[in-house]
Amino acid sequence: MIKDGATRDGYGTALVELGHSDSNVVVLDSGVSDSTRTIKFGQEFPERFFNMGISEGDMVCTAAGLARTGKTAFATSFACFLLGRTMDQILVSVAYSNSNVKLAGTHTGLAVGEDGPSAQMIVDLAYTRAMPNMTVIQPADWEEAFQATKVLSKHFGPAYLRLGRPKLKGIYDSSYRFEIGKANVVRQGSDVVVFATGGLVQESLMAADALQKESISATIVNISTLKPLDEALIVEEANRHKAVITAEDHNIIGGLTDAVCQTLIKHQISVPFKVIAVRDHFAETGSGAELYEKYGLSANHVIKAIKDVLALKKDR
Repeated sequence: MIKDGATRDGYGTALVELGHSDSNVVVLDSGVSDSTRTIKFGQEFPERFFNMGISEGDMVCTAAGLARTGKTAFATSFACFLLGRTMDQILVSVAYSNSNVKLAGTHTGLAVGEDGPSAQMIVDLAYTRAMPNMTVIQPADWEEAFQATKVLSKHFGPAYLRLGRPKLKGIYDSSYRFEIGKANVVRQGSDVVVFATGGLVQESLMAADALQKESISATIVNISTLKPLDEALIVEEANRHKAVITAEDHNIIGGLTDAVCQTLIKHQISVPFKVIAVRDHFAETGSGAELYEKYGLSANHVIKAIKDVLALKKDR
């Protein structure tokens, strides 16, 4: 059965299951456990749950300390607080020290909407991708978030798990198997490939459905691991389609777009290329849907980008 839901909800449910199966799992939060869904773990395992209050730097260092004792530590908060207030602690105590800490940042991107620009974390992928030793994952639906959390608990080393607040339509059922470093083709087409991550997988699928009525066939690839990147699949699909789009709810600098561009350059692949991303500016308060439409992230904009890139492909 395919389940709809926010990726933060899949994370919260997975933590509880991990708590029952692995006594070394500990969870830390910084005063927002109801919103991040870590409260579920805290209610079941209060002796392994640490509410650090609005002291994110202390939370990260405490998580690193617990990891040094053999624990698998999940340190959780809104991404704007988790990363915005703790870069030194993450860089030194987690990444440089290669600590077994899983950083889970929720309420990411413009999808947060009404929380305003100070909470709309659009640079977190750039922060974490640039850190040596850091694995970076962004699930596309509830099931993938649930599975990614479990897989990360068995993966030694620093990781950043990017989670969202909005409820998303389910893509995968329980037969799906998430694997770190592996992208997944969620829709097979022939004209253009869209490499998408997080909530933009949903927008891209909606765009592909609409374009099918116009006899335009799009492949949609879910890039849920942004580091390490599935370069082999990106190269294969870029060569097969000869037209590429990236789609992400993140700044155009430092996220999926840069990762895909670096891969194409590395392998000397030249193809028509269009980007769906935040164009290096801050947004304002508004619903997630309104901001997606205004700032070029909605399915309507994916449709336009696909048509534009196909026009470029035709001219070559």
